[in-house]
Amino acid sequence: MKSIYSDVKGRIFNIQRFSVHDGPGIRTIIFLKGCFLRCKWCCNPESQEYKIQTMISNGKEKIVGQDITVGEIIETVKHDMPYYRRSGGGITLSGGECLCQPRFTEALLRECKENGINTAIETTGFAEYSVIERILPYVDTVLMDIKHIDSQKHKEYTSQPNKQILENARKIADNAKELIIRVPVIPGFNDSENEIKAIAEFAKSLKRVKRLHLLPYHNFGADKYKGLDRKYEMNEIKPPEKEQIDKLLLIVNNSGLDGQIGG
Repeated sequence: MKSIYSDVKGRIFNIQRFSVHDGPGIRTIIFLKGCFLRCKWCCNPESQEYKIQTMISNGKEKIVGQDITVGEIIETVKHDMPYYRRSGGGITLSGGECLCQPRFTEALLRECKENGINTAIETTGFAEYSVIERILPYVDTVLMDIKHIDSQKHKEYTSQPNKQILENARKIADNAKELIIRVPVIPGFNDSENEIKAIAEFAKSLKRVKRLHLLPYHNFGADKYKGLDRKYEMNEIKPPEKEQIDKLLLIVNNSGLDGQIGG
């Protein structure tokens, strides 16, 4: 019997199967179009605009974005159910920002739960809490970025202040089944020991939060900016050294959280 959610449409730009990141077990990552932030280091710049775009990739034009129904995604996802069951995996909504498409996100998550599929979202948390509140009952794991505690510096590098994000983190921690904090470690932005310590202390203050992932900066998405005829502002920035990341990991662990590199 057809679900009431099957015909709800959303806009995505990729489906990545057999991922072992962004949630437990083997996962299928659904990348949604649209984001409220403009992080200077974003490795998926094609995700930022909701509109369907043309990008040059390997010298050829590539259409980025497609409209798809919940039912069509579930049909793809169902092929990997045996892997989910054996590994404890499922689907993760990434992007972009799934909170930019709340109706589609809610419908897709609800349909997953109807089919016994584990769910996770990767989010900035930058949205009205009423939007987040609608989807939380259908999310098993929330992977939430906390990029900086200082609101002005956050705005300088992401285009938005962080007051709403920090407020939402507290509410999500109170109501989510599981909340894992993730920190993209960006040289010159938040890679000092004091900055990571401040984020770790904030994360430790959140109810039931036990884990914090450090995600070292990389420039793998730089060519995408060129393909979109955009300037990549982080061209001169080098990925952090392993020794520096290890020091930051020690700070996280000393805060009482279970830290790890990567997520």
